[in-house]
Amino acid sequence: MSQEILNSVAKDYMKESVSDFQVGDSVRVTVLIREGNKERNQKFEGTVIAIKAGGINKSFTVRRIFQGVAIERTFMVHSPKVSEIKVMRKGKTRRSKLYFLRERIGTKASRLKEDSARIAKDFKVLEDQAEAQ
Repeated sequence: MSQEILNSVAKDYMKESVSDFQVGDSVRVTVLIREGNKERNQKFEGTVIAIKAGGINKSFTVRRIFQGVAIERTFMVHSPKVSEIKVMRKGKTRRSKLYFLRERIGTKASRLKEDSARIAKDFKVLEDQAEAQ
């Protein structure tokens, strides 16, 4: 009974449309930043190395290398501060967590292969939608 109440409250705060991304994808996350009384959107682009939990608590970790320094940020998918998640490139992986990328140095060493099968599948879905209209 109490779990049903929690789920009903959580549904009110969940986002309706969340882009479909997986571990290994390169994403651009637009985050709402507050500085004093001003608000602005800041983009953080990198590779998704982990996805944790599910439902309202779903979170993902994005890793990027900026001027030779690795930066990792964890975002909550349904947070009001995350305004957009855009998939830039679909990566092909065989693991659910890509923590081994932390030991890789350089952009070529940490690069993942592109998943052409997922790209083709998404393209076919878009074609089918265009034909239906």
